[in-house]
Amino acid sequence: MMQHLSAEPGTDQNTTEDTTVRSEAATLVIQAASGDQGAWSRLVDHYARLVWAVTRSFRLSDSDAADVSQMVWLRLLEHIHRVDPERVGAWLVVTTRRECLRVLAFRKRVLLTYESAAFEGVAGDQPELDAHLLAGERADDVRRALESLPDRWQRLLGMLMADPPAPYAEISATIGIPIGSIGPIRGRCLEKLRLLLAS
Repeated sequence: MMQHLSAEPGTDQNTTEDTTVRSEAATLVIQAASGDQGAWSRLVDHYARLVWAVTRSFRLSDSDAADVSQMVWLRLLEHIHRVDPERVGAWLVVTTRRECLRVLAFRKRVLLTYESAAFEGVAGDQPELDAHLLAGERADDVRRALESLPDRWQRLLGMLMADPPAPYAEISATIGIPIGSIGPIRGRCLEKLRLLLAS
């Protein structure tokens, strides 16, 4: 008499489901590497929350977190032919952490000195009395600069800066921008904002 076993000893349903999800993601990586734009969009949608969660764990500002997210997807696009399709999730986590650390290192200011007396005149951690007024003025400047942008750009930035940011496929469908144009348009928007704020 033959016995029929539904699963080998030591396996469970969760392991099978994890393997299935990983295989689907691996298929998307392979298709995206061959130039399939739809597969790229589904891949970004699939892992967008993971990337965003990693950036939020570093307590970055919204703009820094969005910059890191954009950089991670650019890195994946640049290296997609070298990434192991079965390990793309782990690759994204490691790359996101590295980008977060790079941003934090860039933002960190270090004062190097050999004289202990050099710190005596340095203010403590208390904010300056007018810090909240300056922050309010800066927020008003940013708001005015955003309002001067075309409506389409304002909507794009609003969707990208949401917490979590809207998937590219949703942005494309809502605003009518091709998925491949979202990153370049975002760059032009931010550059225009920098120019407006600097003037």
